[in-house]
Amino acid sequence: MPNPTAAMLVIGDEILSGRTQDTNTNHLAVKLTEAGIDLREVRVVGDEADEIVAAVNALRARFDYVFTSGGIGPTHDDMTADCIAQAFEVGISVRADARAILATNYKNPDKELNAARLRMARIPDGADLIDNPVSKAPGFRLANVHVMAGVPTIFHAMVESVLPTLTGGEPLLSATVRIEAPEGEIAAHLAQMAKASPNLSFGSYPFIQNGVFGSNIVVRGVDADRLKLAREELEVLALNLTA
Repeated sequence: MPNPTAAMLVIGDEILSGRTQDTNTNHLAVKLTEAGIDLREVRVVGDEADEIVAAVNALRARFDYVFTSGGIGPTHDDMTADCIAQAFEVGISVRADARAILATNYKNPDKELNAARLRMARIPDGADLIDNPVSKAPGFRLANVHVMAGVPTIFHAMVESVLPTLTGGEPLLSATVRIEAPEGEIAAHLAQMAKASPNLSFGSYPFIQNGVFGSNIVVRGVDADRLKLAREELEVLALNLTA
C-alpha cells in the first residue's frame, strides 16, 4: 500500500522577497519522511487572499495532508486563518478555548490581550486546535489542512504536536554513493538500474571538487534489502570507473 501523500504551502511576502529564508520546508520534509508520509509538492504564495485560497483548495483536493506555514500572527497581513475559512466556506471568530490558551501567555491578559493579539484566537468553525508550547497562540486543523506558524521555533513545536495525529506508512530509506566520474559516463547504467528497480528512486547530484567532476547518487526506497543491493551495485560501478 502506498504511503500517504502531503503538500506544504508556505505563505508570506517576506519569503518571496528574499528577506526571510524558509527553513520550515526542510524541517517538515525530514519529519514526514521519518513518519512514512511522502511530501510531493511545496508551493510559496504571497500575502494575497485569493492566491492563498486557490492554493489551499488545489492542494487539499490532491493530497492526503496539507501543511501551511505563516500568516497566523496579530497583524493585518496575517490572513491565513481567514483564507482557510473562505476555502472551506465556513465562519470564523474568536473561540473561547483558543482565547483561554492565548491568555496564559500574558501576565495581565485583561489589558495585554488586545484586539490585535485576539486575532490569533480567531479559529474557523469546526477546526481542531494545534498545540503551541512556545508562544501559546494555537494553530489549527480543518479536515486535512494543518495551519501552523511561520516562526521556525514555533513551527517546529507545532509539527511535534501534529505528528502523533497523522497516519503514516513505511519510512523512506536512502543511501548515497559518491562516484568520481561525469554524469554522462554513468547515465546509461543509472537508467538500467532505475528500470530494473521501479520501487526505488535514483537521483544524481553532480559536483566539481578540486577539478574533479563527479556525482553523488542517492537511492531512496522503503525496502531495505533492495536498497542495499542497489548501493552495492553503485559501489562496484564507482570502483570500476576510477580504476
